[in-house]
Formats: sequence, C-alpha cells, structure tokens
Amino acid sequence: MSTAMDTERAQLRAERGTQVRRVLYTILGVSVVLGAGKAVAGWTTGSLSVMGGAIDSGVDTLTTLVALALTRVASQGPDEKHPYGHAKFEAVGALAIVAFLSITVFELIRGAVARIREPQTEAVDTYVALAAMVASLAIGWLASAYERRRGTELRSDILLADAAHLRADVYVTVAVIAGLVLTRFGFPTADAWMTLLVALLIAHTGWEIISEAVPVLVDERAVEEGEIRDRALSCGGVRAVYDVRSRGRQGEVFAELTIAVNDRLDVGEAHAIADAVERTLTDQLGAREVVVHVEPISQRQGIQG
Repeated sequence: MSTAMDTERAQLRAERGTQVRRVLYTILGVSVVLGAGKAVAGWTTGSLSVMGGAIDSGVDTLTTLVALALTRVASQGPDEKHPYGHAKFEAVGALAIVAFLSITVFELIRGAVARIREPQTEAVDTYVALAAMVASLAIGWLASAYERRRGTELRSDILLADAAHLRADVYVTVAVIAGLVLTRFGFPTADAWMTLLVALLIAHTGWEIISEAVPVLVDERAVEEGEIRDRALSCGGVRAVYDVRSRGRQGEVFAELTIAVNDRLDVGEAHAIADAVERTLTDQLGAREVVVHVEPISQRQGIQG
C-alpha cells in the first residue's frame, strides 16, 4: 500500500474517532441529566424503585466514560507494538459494558427479591415520580435511538454496545413506571416483579453484545473465502487463488491470500497484478488492509481456482 493511501486512511480513522467521541460526549451529558433527575425525584418522593433507576443511570455514566477512554485508544493507527492497529479496543470496550450490565442485572434481581420478601409499605408520591420517569423515558429512548443510528453509520462496536446499555436503562424506566402505576392501584410487589422481567431483558442485551464482540477478538473469519477468491479471480492475470484468510469486522477487515500468476511474467508485471487485486478487494470489501502473496503457476500445478 502506498504512503498516500496510508495517510488518507489515518486521517479517516482519526476523523471517525472524533465523531465517535462526539456522540459519546452527547450521551454522557444525557446520562448525567437523567441520573440527576431520577435521584432528585427518588429522594423527594421516597420511591426506592426510582432511586434504583437513578443508580442505573449512574452506571450508564460510568460506562460512557469507559467508552470514551477506549475509543481514544482505538482510533490510533498501527505502531510498533500494535502493527494491526488498535481497533480491537472497541470490542474490549463492548465487553466492559457487558460487565457493567452484569452488575446492573445483579443489583436489580437482588433488589427485586428483597422487595418481594418485604413489600414496601411507606407512601410514595406516585404523581411526581411518574412525571419524572415519563420524562426520563422519552429522553432515554431518543438518546438510545440516536446513538444506535450513529453507531451503525460509523460502524462502531462501542457505540452500538453503549446504545444497547442505554436502551436497557429505558427498559428499567418502563418497569419503574409500570410498578408505580400498579403500586398506586394496590399491588405493592408489582414493581419488583416487573424489575425481574427487565433484568432478563438486560441479560439478553448483554448476550447480544458478547455475540458481536467475541468474534472480533478471536479473529473469526470476516468474509467468506469464496467471495474473496471470486473477486480476486476477476482481476486480469490471476490464474488461481488459495490460502485465503480474513478477520476483523465491517470497516476494519484484514485479508490475506496467495495468487498464482503465469511464471513467464517478470517481477514488475506480477507486482502490478497483486496491486490490482489489493485495490479490488479494498474497494469492494471495504477492507482496511489486504496482503497478496504471488507465486508462479508452475509451482502450483493442478491448482483449482
């Protein structure tokens, strides 16, 4: 790959990192506002479930701070110790978010079980609490949808994971609202049972994040071998393709393959064919880096393309 192309990619990577952090700063502000609002409402109304929602928003704030730190690292280019770059730090950040989700699930289940065993008897100003939670629901939903949309556009694992965490906070808010309504109608343990349901939904969200992040960390194949082979064979001069490997995720794909060319070609001609294959795969697959090895066809007689 040329130096000009490397420079352009470094600039694009830096710009992407800036955009990801800009989204996270917005979400951080939202989480702080939501947490503060729920805390004030919980304190003034005496609602334990609303205070639980405030704690969950506090976890969202910590999660976003972790995401900000990791995306700054992930946006860095290759260096001596990380020749393939730092993109995997986004997947690491996604797993860190799962850890925070696990804490949230544990606390929700623990609190719900305690509430079922000892139902709340003190009066709660449900009107004030409901108003605060409905406002929180609207803000949280809009913020989650925005972060998910930007995460998809920027192909950012950590934005998508953080959006899932924020969406889990929306589920918690729905449960709190349902619990407050049912409590007002004489069902003191309703909020606890709803919280258990939400804990299961959050656990499912965590599993979805893991299923997206782990394949990146363990270098699962990113592109079907046949697709890479077919695209390489479409380039003039390529007689066969083998030893195909790929890893990464969409937007950060690394591919490696060997092509066979006519053994009568000189080094310059063979190199030009390899360059053409690299450009084709980079453009058509959106790959970050493609490594093409060249062998003369006479050394691989009988190869099937």
